[in-house]
Amino acid sequence: MTADPGTPTATYRLQLQPAFPFAAAERAVPYLASLGVSHLHLSPVLEAVPGSSHGYDVVDHSAVRAELGGEEGLRALARTARAHGLGLIVDIVPNHMAAPAPERLNAPLWEVLREGPESPYARWFDIDWRAHGGKVLLPVLGGPLGEEWDRLRIEDGTLRYYDHAFPLRPGTEGLPLAELLDAQWYRLGWWRLARTELNYRRFFTISELIAVRVEDPDVFDATHATLLGLVRDGVVDGLRIDHPDGLADPEGYLRRLDRAVRAATGDGERGGGDWQRAASEGEDGRGITPEGGGGGRITPEGGGRRAVPEGGGWRIASEGGDGRRIVPEGGGRWTVVEKILARDEPLPATWPVAGTTGYDALHHIDGLFLDPDGLEKLTALYRAFAAPPADLGGDWAATVRRAAHEVVTHELAAEVERLTRTASRICAADPRLRDHAPWALRTAIRELLVRLPVYRPYASVGGPPATDADAVMLRSAAADAREAFTVAQEAQVVRVVRDAALGGLGDGPEHRDFCARFAQTAAALRAKSVEDTAFYRYAPLLSAAEVGGDPGRPAVAPEEFHAFTARRLRDWPATGTVLSTHDTKRSADARARLAALTECPGWWGRTVEELTRAAPAPAPDPHLAWTAWQTALALGHGDAERLVPAVLKAVREAGLRTTWTEQNAAYEAEVTAFLEAGPCAADPSVWAAIGAELDGPARANALGAALLQLTMPGVPDLYMGTEHIYMALVDPDNRRPPELGGEPADGPSAEKPLLTRAALKLRREHPGWFGPGSTYTPLLASGTSAEHCVAFLRTDGRDGMDARDGMDARDGTDGTLGGAVTVVTRLSRRLEEAGGWGSARLPLPPGRWRDLLTGRTAEGSAAPAELLSRLPVALLVRN
Repeated sequence: MTADPGTPTATYRLQLQPAFPFAAAERAVPYLASLGVSHLHLSPVLEAVPGSSHGYDVVDHSAVRAELGGEEGLRALARTARAHGLGLIVDIVPNHMAAPAPERLNAPLWEVLREGPESPYARWFDIDWRAHGGKVLLPVLGGPLGEEWDRLRIEDGTLRYYDHAFPLRPGTEGLPLAELLDAQWYRLGWWRLARTELNYRRFFTISELIAVRVEDPDVFDATHATLLGLVRDGVVDGLRIDHPDGLADPEGYLRRLDRAVRAATGDGERGGGDWQRAASEGEDGRGITPEGGGGGRITPEGGGRRAVPEGGGWRIASEGGDGRRIVPEGGGRWTVVEKILARDEPLPATWPVAGTTGYDALHHIDGLFLDPDGLEKLTALYRAFAAPPADLGGDWAATVRRAAHEVVTHELAAEVERLTRTASRICAADPRLRDHAPWALRTAIRELLVRLPVYRPYASVGGPPATDADAVMLRSAAADAREAFTVAQEAQVVRVVRDAALGGLGDGPEHRDFCARFAQTAAALRAKSVEDTAFYRYAPLLSAAEVGGDPGRPAVAPEEFHAFTARRLRDWPATGTVLSTHDTKRSADARARLAALTECPGWWGRTVEELTRAAPAPAPDPHLAWTAWQTALALGHGDAERLVPAVLKAVREAGLRTTWTEQNAAYEAEVTAFLEAGPCAADPSVWAAIGAELDGPARANALGAALLQLTMPGVPDLYMGTEHIYMALVDPDNRRPPELGGEPADGPSAEKPLLTRAALKLRREHPGWFGPGSTYTPLLASGTSAEHCVAFLRTDGRDGMDARDGMDARDGTDGTLGGAVTVVTRLSRRLEEAGGWGSARLPLPPGRWRDLLTGRTAEGSAAPAELLSRLPVALLVRN
């Protein structure tokens, strides 16, 4: 039994931009191939706003981005990659497009602005034409219209405003300016109106990104034609789906995409070219096609989800709603979704994907290297030093709730208003639901939204019902939301909103709109209130405030980690894993330094007080001082060009004394002065003293996290440059063009590249040990220091190898004993303070084992004191 050849063994993320186009990626191919990855993972490649450093602001789905080298550049990259044994994974953005300046860059949007709701492109965008008298609000003006009036001009048949150029409705070109403005299908407005008046769906709170209705089959076809052509031609081998939670029907989209990909590659029963017809067919709720049809088959077997590698491609077995198993199999392409899961939230089992991009793995890996007792002490020191109110950074749950209330009533007020209008129409159309006032509906919507503990529920009108978990979650939220009403009868409106959100009030267009829109708004609220607000307010340990993390309970015990990885192997064996991405707020190695603070909280408490007191410029507030010094510590030094922008972004996101839209210039000047006089001007002896305390534990944490990611179940994705020690802060700091290859490292700097190459090559040479169908067996150390050792065995599982019963496993090539053992050290400082490994023992499976990192051998009951004497990690194979 072998792993599916279509599943990557490891991917390498490249952040493409004009400063690092396809040609630069092509030059890096030989180096990346030698590193041991199987696929390059590219950021979005379609035409984007000129100069974009990320590519998520797509303006044209029909073309590959010219600034990167165009389609020929992408195809040349694919050819070179293929010649070196590499494939391409591409990031795609189905949820939104840019609303650019000039607007002509987005041709579909241009046509809608010119032709209005009767335009054939009107179905592309989620616009509420019933608001603003049938006009689209464009919040682009720097001030109220009256103040900007003299800056508007007609030129070359367009309405101009700085870089903006708007189309004119046919026949209106010669009108006086006031009449001309009134005659258009759009209304130009002050940018501040977007909060409350916007009538198109956007990405989170970014008005420059307008949402796309990919649930419409024609829109799907038009926005995916070029991409599917690249899949058909073998240029693209896999997909990463950006922000599926923004879609009206994530599962429906993923099923349509899966069918289209299979048809485009000739794996569907219709043949290779008819992907549009395949993609556009109606949904049956599960998208099951007849045997051999490229979509899946129903099997009568019982049991839970499991992975079954087959010659034609991986398949995941999962229970359908009727108890039968839906088994996607054959053809297709490896696809993962950027789904942010709460700690105990499962990925919907019916999604036809390989899994997530891997933020759930990041959280569990990071948590292993946190000392829960030390974190508790660190949190107490933070509260004593910064003295934040409970709901402004003092308590995690209270901070999240307040942030959610602020966002839902402020930044997302327009989204709530649209939900309120739709709910009002639903109630007005049903005599049994009348007499619920708009204010009551608005309150119920807000109170339900702020109580959801996950990104969104998955419910639909006319489709599969909400899962039991989502129904229970919304019922629980509704029970609490009733407390917002003084009159019990008025609180009945909460039940109406709850049932509408679950798709249970009817099957009309208003019902469908509310159900989808509620879930979409929930996702935006969760992202903005938690990741973009509360993460910056609650600051005991900055590394715990990471995408997909839970700063209120970030520590993960070894037994929890093993249980998590076992579930992943059982349910999603080809899912992604990450440690650093273009969206992480700090790179993995930066977080590894911060995690070490939980092993020395008292030292950090004293140090931050002394450093703050000694700074020539006073800190504007103690919360800023605590945050600034931890940020500098994560970076490893006080580089003003990188530290100042990152901390200014943090204080604006936190919104405590300044924000992006209401900037407090005086406060921000104080922040900058403190940073430049404090962390950025600190004497080298300060950083030497900090290094003496943290370098050892940080090294163990960084190497341990890297090895865990590279050998645990799932497909590891390496962010550009992270095969070396990589210190980066929040974007744009982490999106700088990479410098790949270069001179070989030596000394401590050589350890991470050595580890990375060894693990990647092992995965490439023995995919059966790590992919679908493999096994994962925890190896439990004994002795007083056993808790500091995390170890596991990976094999191909053909003979049911289990380290505890001594059964054999073969490597799938020459029949010899095979498998790999990962050993890492956690909480290394605590281990040293306790006297080291002592008499601890780690039982190894039968055979003689060799460490690929040091060459050292071990067998039987190995002593960690010897095995880990040179490095805090080991990667063993049978000798």
